[in-house]
Amino acid sequence: MARWSRIESIGNDGSGRLSGKLLVASPELRDPNFTRTVVLILEHNDDGAVGLTLNRPIGLDVVDHLPSWSSHLSEPAAVFAGGPVEREMAIGLVWRPSIAPSEDWKPILGGLGVIDLGLDPAGVHGVEKLRVFAGYAGWGESQIELELTVGSWFVLETDPADAFVTHPEEMWRRVLARQADRKAFYALYPDEVRLN
Repeated sequence: MARWSRIESIGNDGSGRLSGKLLVASPELRDPNFTRTVVLILEHNDDGAVGLTLNRPIGLDVVDHLPSWSSHLSEPAAVFAGGPVEREMAIGLVWRPSIAPSEDWKPILGGLGVIDLGLDPAGVHGVEKLRVFAGYAGWGESQIELELTVGSWFVLETDPADAFVTHPEEMWRRVLARQADRKAFYALYPDEVRLN
């Protein structure tokens, strides 16, 4: 797995669009890449959007690929499928409060940000939690807006703890259930309506 170090192209773009928000797949979204996913949007601008799927661990142990970062890993210490684009690219999402933006990391929301996994972690200070993703989710110009118009996604506020949950398989329901409006009812939506 390649180490992704081009973090200069990822981060809050300052436009106030969807950067730092969660996209939660509606039950009607049947694309197998995104069914019941929770995606953290890293950047959204006129050219499109980039995000990481937070709730899809895959059968790879991070220690096998990035052993020097193992002491920073959050459980489960597995590689997560960040999305269907460039799956050979490793992206590190960290909780690093009270550290200013720098060349080695780009904050997305408060202390939550993307870090350069090509660095020696011994020289990187303040990392309290780490999750490693293979690939990312990407949308071209106006694509995400179209998907929102047809109801494929709910746009929700991010709790930074969402990025490091220990039971990612429960995340879709838990994020919906904490909503204070009608979206909370979708947490009860059955996996297979026709079997209900």
